[in-house]
Amino acid sequence: MASELRIVEAVREALREELARDESVVVYGEDVGVNGGVFRATEGLIDDFPDRVVDTPLAESAIIGLGVGLGASGFTPVPEIQFQGFLYQGFHQLQQHVARIRSRTRGRYGCPMTVRTPYGGGIRALEHHSESFEAGFANVPGLKVVVPATPSDAKGLLTASIRDPDPVVFMEPTRLYRAIREDVPDGDHVVPLGEARTVREGDDVTVVAWGAMVREATAAAEDADASVEVLDLRSIVPLDDDALVESVRKTGRCVVVHEAPRTAGMAAEIIARINDEAFYHLETAVERVTGYDVPYPLFAREDDYRPDADRVLAAVERTLDG
Repeated sequence: MASELRIVEAVREALREELARDESVVVYGEDVGVNGGVFRATEGLIDDFPDRVVDTPLAESAIIGLGVGLGASGFTPVPEIQFQGFLYQGFHQLQQHVARIRSRTRGRYGCPMTVRTPYGGGIRALEHHSESFEAGFANVPGLKVVVPATPSDAKGLLTASIRDPDPVVFMEPTRLYRAIREDVPDGDHVVPLGEARTVREGDDVTVVAWGAMVREATAAAEDADASVEVLDLRSIVPLDDDALVESVRKTGRCVVVHEAPRTAGMAAEIIARINDEAFYHLETAVERVTGYDVPYPLFAREDDYRPDADRVLAAVERTLDG
């Protein structure tokens, strides 16, 4: 059986089912309890689990740091950081403690924490509310980085993240919270981490994306005068190298799309891996469509910054002409 859900509803269902399944799971963060979260992703959970859905002070460093103690004590912490731009305040806890506690203690302690955080622009938010920092998290050994693009994947990937013994940064695309509806399996639904999804098959060029950019990539593919394959990575760490390389070897051309700034973004790492494993299959250089190397702009310039289907389509056409 399945229910038609939006991403925000799929996230809520995953949390509800994991709270019911495993008494070690604790959901906490700013306004997640009484108010149900800034996007209402945790709405109603405190009514069913009053002892394990907890409101916290406005202190991101403390929220992440608390999870270290919870994880080491046998709990499964699932904190919410209201916007990814606020997670910088807790980054030192992620990098110095959460990601390395197992290594530091030679396996005596772990931290099976899943940090949920909305990311990306498109909702006319204020400063620090539209960050896309996946490359920064990916650079921390010990952290997994997961980015769903659909309601079904939101539920399945979040469930897999909560059950994973490693800490996970789970990035939820703000712009898509209520933009898409689809059938999501009822009950236990797990999407394994590190397995990319082929959104559509194609033979001429591969477009690689994740999160909110999958929608833009798909729209561009539908408008292209060519056979375009769209690959949704689903997770940045672990990265599905096999699916990536197999697709590029088939098509011989590739475009990588992300919302984060261009310099040292994940596209650079993905292109490096393609060059390592599929260089002699390439017909032309891999293209990047990204945000710009500036702070995420406010309302009037937001649409000029964020990659859209037109920019992706132009890159696809450049690779076909190359």
